[in-house]
Amino acid sequence: MNVAVSTNREGVSMRPKVQWRVRWESELCVADHVELSEFFRKSYGPTGAFNAQRFQDNRSWAGARPEVRAIGYDACGVAAHIGLLRRFIKVGEVDLLVGELGLYAVRPDLEGLGISHSMRVMYPVLHGLGVAFGFGTVRPALENHIARLLGRQGLATIIPGIRVRSTHPEVYLDLSTSRLDEALVLVLPIRRSISEWPTGTIIDRNGPEL
Repeated sequence: MNVAVSTNREGVSMRPKVQWRVRWESELCVADHVELSEFFRKSYGPTGAFNAQRFQDNRSWAGARPEVRAIGYDACGVAAHIGLLRRFIKVGEVDLLVGELGLYAVRPDLEGLGISHSMRVMYPVLHGLGVAFGFGTVRPALENHIARLLGRQGLATIIPGIRVRSTHPEVYLDLSTSRLDEALVLVLPIRRSISEWPTGTIIDRNGPEL
């Protein structure tokens, strides 16, 4: 499945256009993974050497591998990216099928491109997959940014005060096999309203973070 959406950088009409394409994981070739791996190293590098290191050896994923990706391209190559993976999470005592969103990144020279564009591209994909909600976690530093771009438009709701349990993508002899993080949970109502999101202060991913 491929779709394309052209948009300008938010608030700057003279920026080159970014074309969004939805790519299933099985559609990606070796050259795609090589290009994405370099993109992630450059995008995550400023946040810490460890974050960039996860994308060595042409690896284009960090923890869990995406099922489908929305990739923004411009004249310089990959401009932005967001990944999606269907999975059952446990919210309190309720098992819930969601489309987890993660691996969001924007090329450093395009800061401000806007996460709302990638979310809008993913909305019809989430509907087509039949999930009740989109789900993701947000770093506290991005709370105001996400709330402004998505919350005010009714695209998503941020739920604070939740702990999320995830497994490590690798097994380490000196570490527990899972971790428990305080997280800002991002919920996108897709086929059910936000009022139907289960209550619970702990969410279990039953797998590594996307």
